[in-house]
Amino acid sequence: MAETQRLSQAAYDRLVAEHKDLSTRGRIDIADKIEVARLMGDLKENGDYHAAKEEQGKMEGRITMLAGIIENSEIIGDSDDGTVQPGSVVEIRYEGDIDTERLLFGSIEEQRDGLDICSPGSPLGQALEGATPGSTVTFAAPNGAVLEVEVVTVEA
Repeated sequence: MAETQRLSQAAYDRLVAEHKDLSTRGRIDIADKIEVARLMGDLKENGDYHAAKEEQGKMEGRITMLAGIIENSEIIGDSDDGTVQPGSVVEIRYEGDIDTERLLFGSIEEQRDGLDICSPGSPLGQALEGATPGSTVTFAAPNGAVLEVEVVTVEA
């Protein structure tokens, strides 16, 4: 069974639109590129043909991946209860640091410009989920070190 993706409504809508675009316009465009490349002659040594076929393979992979995400997604409603949840922008401060760091908590598909992603499945993400501003969470880093992080702010 595929893993459930917890997405905000905006991310879900964006993925559905991308899937529709790639499944329609994208497939037509790549078929046109392949046809033009075929008309250039010998397919064995035709770089345009091979590049178009490679692009087609990558696009079909993305279409399949998007279909899986869409089928196995759970829409997380926008909640302004101040807890860390998918789609939240979290400002954190590591123990001993003065500076803070802003992260987008959620799937890579939630990505927004200028923000690093903190996956709910990562050690930090598991510790942060459900936390509120002012709370401190601890987690084990991949190298085995135990780190402490203060949640400074949470934005829906």
